[in-house]
Amino acid sequence: MQQGTLAVVDSMEQAKGKTGDQKTLRRLAQNREAARKSRLRKKAYVQQLENSRLRLSQLEQELQRARQQGMFIASGFSGDHNQLMVGNGALTFDLDYTRWLDENQRLVNDLRSAVNSHMGDNELHVLVDGVMSHYDELFRLKTIGAKADVFHMLSGMWKTPAERCFMWLGGFRSSEVLKGILGNHLEPLTDQQLMGICNLQQSSQQAEDALSQGMEALQQSLVETLSSTTLGPAGSGNVADYMGQMAIAMGKLATLENFLYQADLLRQQTLQQMHRILTTRQAARALLVISDYFSRLRALSSLWLARPRD
Repeated sequence: MQQGTLAVVDSMEQAKGKTGDQKTLRRLAQNREAARKSRLRKKAYVQQLENSRLRLSQLEQELQRARQQGMFIASGFSGDHNQLMVGNGALTFDLDYTRWLDENQRLVNDLRSAVNSHMGDNELHVLVDGVMSHYDELFRLKTIGAKADVFHMLSGMWKTPAERCFMWLGGFRSSEVLKGILGNHLEPLTDQQLMGICNLQQSSQQAEDALSQGMEALQQSLVETLSSTTLGPAGSGNVADYMGQMAIAMGKLATLENFLYQADLLRQQTLQQMHRILTTRQAARALLVISDYFSRLRALSSLWLARPRD
């Protein structure tokens, strides 16, 4: 009986050992399969990034060629100095804006590192002021660009396609930044801060509505001027009336530069007022959120342009 008992116990232990070995083998097989799938996903992701990088490089080359062609076309008007100046002005702004983006990314990276490392408010304040001053520089560049080619600035051709979908008078809507972007990222706010942000959002919306109505009125006025029955072709013998009406239209068109300036001034003042309402650390987070939003729009444009086409 003792020998039989020992045999049964030994048999049970062997069975348990085999079961344990099978579980171990299954676990090892599952780990190998998971590792294989992970390697495949990583390889696919790296390949996708490489394709995107190549596509971006290709797009940059195409953009550079387009800019050079634009310069060539502009300089081809040997008798039209104004056309040359407009072409050069738009190209100059595009190059300045590219440099501005690079510097802005550097400033934002420094600000992000400071926030993540819980830097003191005094040091953080210096970095926040640096980003704010850099936005002031952008508005200064846009003012110069508008004097050279206001249509280039209003059309937003210096931005990516996805950004242009949300363009309003040559830039972003201040009210949307306050409501749609910052509203969900600055919790918690004091009651006084919340009221200040809400009031700022409402006042920005009102100013935007007023400027939009002004632009609509200007467009309607131009339509009426250009479609006037007294405006005959230059070769019809009524040259004086024709030139008079075109001079009126040119005068109305000149106000576009002022609309762009007012829109940029609203954007600048909104950022400054937001800075005053928030604490230094909250303002730093707000600037990071704004920067991340526009970075994602630019990335979305790149991915959209690089998407596979059938």
